[in-house]
Amino acid sequence: MYLLDADVFIQAKNGHYGLDFAPGFWEWLSLSHGAGRLASVESIRLELSATQDDISAWAKAHQPLFLLPDSKTQPSLKQLATWVMDPSHHYRRSARDAFLKCGDYQLVAHAHAHGDVVVTHEVARPEAKKIIKIPDACHALGVQCIDPFKMLRDEQVRLVLGNSAPNLWL
Repeated sequence: MYLLDADVFIQAKNGHYGLDFAPGFWEWLSLSHGAGRLASVESIRLELSATQDDISAWAKAHQPLFLLPDSKTQPSLKQLATWVMDPSHHYRRSARDAFLKCGDYQLVAHAHAHGDVVVTHEVARPEAKKIIKIPDACHALGVQCIDPFKMLRDEQVRLVLGNSAPNLWL
């Protein structure tokens, strides 16, 4: 299963797949969740809800897509926290604290516990000290991490105009 980071939803809404002009993308998310192919975690829904915009309304309407923490995730949370707090990584205390409080922590741990693939726009920065990036945390736990475009290609998603599309060449 794919587990989506908040930035997948936010960048989709603000960019290529706006809710107002690319409803097929959002419908695909819903259908894929229903088929057991993708989800996110509750802490990501809470991050999206904080914006009080179209994406927060969408997240509220699709609450089942956002998985609640479970007992299987607890050991992974502990393992990830141990990695985050390891002084050999040279992360600043503020970076550690921020990571452990955000949805990314829950997302990576859930993926680790359930053998899921994390989907994010973030790029690894193992040399960073001020921020912990999702791909770096995934790498530390052996969790596969891909970008949304790879997910869409791997799933062979086709976002095409239907028969009801207006003829733009008149």
